[in-house]
Amino acid sequence: MASALLSTGLFVPSNNGGKTAGFRFRNSWSSFHGELLSKANLVKREISSNARGRLVIASVVVWQLTQRETVVPDPDYRIPIVLLGVAGGLAYTNNLLPAAPVGLLGLLLLFQTTRVRFVFDDEALEVKVGEELQESGENVFVGGKNRWKYSTFVNWELWWPNFPVLVYFKETQTKPDGQVHFFPVIFNGKQLYDVMVERAGPSKTSRPKQS
Repeated sequence: MASALLSTGLFVPSNNGGKTAGFRFRNSWSSFHGELLSKANLVKREISSNARGRLVIASVVVWQLTQRETVVPDPDYRIPIVLLGVAGGLAYTNNLLPAAPVGLLGLLLLFQTTRVRFVFDDEALEVKVGEELQESGENVFVGGKNRWKYSTFVNWELWWPNFPVLVYFKETQTKPDGQVHFFPVIFNGKQLYDVMVERAGPSKTSRPKQS
């Protein structure tokens, strides 16, 4: 449209005694009108671009709000220390036969407490090792990766409330009819319980109960 106006101005005669004032007026009007159209298009493009930017930002914010943080419960050395204490007491009373396996179990759990970590990410529980949280490889008992999605959990338990010793859960990821796992609680029991309730749903019989 601006091009049409500009072309028309070249052939419209002037009413001022044949002078070119009319041409200048129409040419100026055409340029002004074209500039308005150009600025309008620029504003529309900026609005459209800003709208798309707002949509992208909104999507990122929603995704970040729904993404749960990764939780790694702190290590807890109480169980290996108790086992080593019991082994020491048995050895002191010359009960060397039971002291040996109890002491070995205490040493094993002490070593595992320094390196094994439960990592609760947004969708699954995974067993990792080391300060760098490296993958632990395949499960030596049932095979497959030591990573289980919360959506496959059938049930879980934490024994006992004041001094948690074992955590149990059953999942259908490893096999459809369910696979049971037992782990010694070498982590902070309260942190472990809280994140299990949040990610896998409330336990049926474990303590502490939800208020």
